Amino acid sequence: MVQILTDDRFYSGWKRNSPVRRTGICVRSTVNGESRKRGIKMLKIKEYVKAESLEQAYELNQKRGNRLIGGMLWMKMSNVQIQTAIDLSGLGLDKIEENGEEFKIGCMVTLRQLELHVPLGKFSHGMIKECVRHIAGVQFRNLATIGGSIFGRFGFSDVLTAFLALDSYVELYRGGVMPLREFAELKRDRDILVRIIVKKMPGRQVYLSHRNAKTDFPVLAVAVSSDSRGARVVVGARPAKALCVEIPQKWKEMLDASRCQYTDIQTLARTLAEQIPVGSNMRAGARYRSHLAGVLIQRGLSKLQKEEERQDAD
Repeated sequence: MVQILTDDRFYSGWKRNSPVRRTGICVRSTVNGESRKRGIKMLKIKEYVKAESLEQAYELNQKRGNRLIGGMLWMKMSNVQIQTAIDLSGLGLDKIEENGEEFKIGCMVTLRQLELHVPLGKFSHGMIKECVRHIAGVQFRNLATIGGSIFGRFGFSDVLTAFLALDSYVELYRGGVMPLREFAELKRDRDILVRIIVKKMPGRQVYLSHRNAKTDFPVLAVAVSSDSRGARVVVGARPAKALCVEIPQKWKEMLDASRCQYTDIQTLARTLAEQIPVGSNMRAGARYRSHLAGVLIQRGLSKLQKEEERQDAD
């Protein structure tokens, strides 16, 4: 028998002979004569405002009980009460704009839009598509926004890992434009992330991840890139927030010239992996992640060098 406790009203419930009472507080189930309580997780929103301007959205967001909403895919599973939900969907921030120097990606652009955007995919050598295509399913990616993925700075974020490997910047309503790497180190505040800017710096990029199941969070994610700023490896899902490690210039020059042998790449990968602190969680232990980092970095460096060879051949 299942009872949901509330006020004095009494309802017939899921089964004909199961009396049910409603509540937002707890569920009491009786099994074999024993009663137990289970907490209910429920998102509660008291007011909803569709912002008419960023200024209005920013002012509303300064109140502690108010929240910006995007795809709401993580928020809907939380057990919080929101005084005012602030919707940015009417501000035209769901577009990817391109000019000769950069891509401007609005905060309301979905992960599915990123996945299907041909110019961005071509520029990143398929890295952006690769970093999002394993995230849950298409239905999820149709709702999840890049703004939530970047602003959240989640440890498991494929998106943050990939964009840290590019020459990326964030545009904040009050904070202005700053490098993504600098933004990733900041504590969360109540500013608004307006858009992500990716400079069109010619280079090569590779993205790899390992998952226990196809649509699960990554056990480890690795992005490797090389451009005129240098070469770098970004490791995410450590399980902490993504970390960027620069590749020494002499190794970059060898990779660019396709002069690295298998043993050279193996040595470099091991050296870089040793600089990445990792931890344990329900998906993997620290020792396994440390080994996996070396493997994925090695594969990424090999693919990066092969990409250079292919470009030279073209």
